[in-house]
Amino acid sequence: MDENRARRVVDALRDRGVPAHIALGGGYAQPGVRVNLPDGREALWDTDGTAGLEAQVMRDGMLVGFVPMIEGSETFTEAQVIDAIARTDYDQPVARQRREAPPPAKPLPMEGGFFRRFRDGFRQD
Repeated sequence: MDENRARRVVDALRDRGVPAHIALGGGYAQPGVRVNLPDGREALWDTDGTAGLEAQVMRDGMLVGFVPMIEGSETFTEAQVIDAIARTDYDQPVARQRREAPPPAKPLPMEGGFFRRFRDGFRQD
């Protein structure tokens, strides 16, 4: 996932109330999506450079679970990636996909503020 696609996915997830962030640097092979989970864990989606969509679930830098590669995800559109991340149930060490995404929560503010607008040339509303 390139940085621009990761940013669009994060923005769409935050619009649904999912606490998503861009995962950059920190030893990640490439940009991806980080989802903060309510119990202090975080899911790192697509930071390993593989073609399919999968995630590692971490707590304090330690692997505590994972989301196996989602079948067919190599050809997912952005909308399908967003839906797959939103539908993931992280309650078990090996996460699974719910049949339907939970109802959207209150949207979260877009990340980046002034500096993002500056970098993007003030093209966003």
